[in-house]
Amino acid sequence: MQSTVWADDLALEFKRGAVYGPLSFEVGDGLTVLCGPSGSGRTSLMLTLAGRMKPTSGSLTVLGQELPRRARRVQKRTGISGFHDIDNLEDSVTVGAAIREREAWVSPWWAFIRAVDDTEVRRVCAAVFGDVPMPAADAVIWDLDEVQTVLLRAALALMNEPSILFFDQVEQVHSAESRRILWQRLAALVEGGTCVIASATAPDTELWSELGIEPTVILMNKENR
Repeated sequence: MQSTVWADDLALEFKRGAVYGPLSFEVGDGLTVLCGPSGSGRTSLMLTLAGRMKPTSGSLTVLGQELPRRARRVQKRTGISGFHDIDNLEDSVTVGAAIREREAWVSPWWAFIRAVDDTEVRRVCAAVFGDVPMPAADAVIWDLDEVQTVLLRAALALMNEPSILFFDQVEQVHSAESRRILWQRLAALVEGGTCVIASATAPDTELWSELGIEPTVILMNKENR
């Protein structure tokens, strides 16, 4: 079976030095977690795998497509969520407005985008939220708790039905209970057929064991650079 992601000696370097790599690894279907401390290049590697950033050396294939040559094809089949300054939500808008804006982005230019009601919120968010309370369409983003906020961002990223969801920085939810819920929901997405590649500062081994989750772990550190 073909790997979802295949990387060989993948690296990214700038004038000031290496950002990540060289790294060689394979990722199949399921939940994969890239683990590394701040400065290890996790976010840049995630964006590279999602076809949003070009590596400087090495070979990379994602969903059978060679990167960066087939970047547009990979971008259409992947979703990104949790990335600082990329998919942030504006605090002052409503949940319905955020969903409507995303719907306009993923729809053909000629499509008429209707106002979003609670039924539409449930349609968009149900698979991601599971048992977590879903916000109403008229709820303002700043009134959501941290779990609802990150799950909404993930739901928006999944609106174009990508084959892979890239979720950056699981530690952006701060409490242990929030992390527990987030790992549960990411695992549920995998069970539903979406490959998930997440990043975290370190393996959450004890929590994964409690939840019965066995992700593939790729360790990164500054010494790799």
